[in-house]
Amino acid sequence: MTELEKCMAGEYYNCHDEVFLDFKQNARRLLKEYHALSYEQKAEKRAVLEQLFGRIGTNVSVGQPFICDYGRNIYLGNNVSVNMNCTFVDCNRIEIGDNVLIASNVQLYTAAHPVELSERLTPDWSESSREYFCRTYALPIRIGNGCWLGGGVIVLPGVCIGNGCVIGAGSVVNKDIPDNSLAVGNPCRVVRRING
Repeated sequence: MTELEKCMAGEYYNCHDEVFLDFKQNARRLLKEYHALSYEQKAEKRAVLEQLFGRIGTNVSVGQPFICDYGRNIYLGNNVSVNMNCTFVDCNRIEIGDNVLIASNVQLYTAAHPVELSERLTPDWSESSREYFCRTYALPIRIGNGCWLGGGVIVLPGVCIGNGCVIGAGSVVNKDIPDNSLAVGNPCRVVRRING
């Protein structure tokens, strides 16, 4: 199994493998180009995002600055607004549905490390091994249709936010949120059902 296949399967992988370094280099080049464009250059910005993302729907806006690891693992639906200063760590797939609002400073993290130190450290690691000194894994994130993520929301690896949800500003989402929920806090918890 290649390092890329391990990563996408949620297994430990070598995040310093050349394939990931190439993905990062390409993303950095495209992001630099994107950030050099003005707000009014909508067609040019769209062309860069089409190269950066795995998929981009119609009527999508991504505020500047925007940061991502690879870009290629980000899949955006139609009518999506990503406000300024968002970070998408897309080591695994990030899927965002239609009619989604993502406020400023939202962070979506697919990558993580084991909690236990003995599991986190790469066995027999050395500087010459071309591996990262600690183990990394990545799990996908899915944000359903019609969601609104408030400012500063953090979504952790493996989380699915159901259709029609509102996540309150500053929340840390560490587990799945069912459809049509208003959820807030750290850790994020469902307050009530909405859209009923």
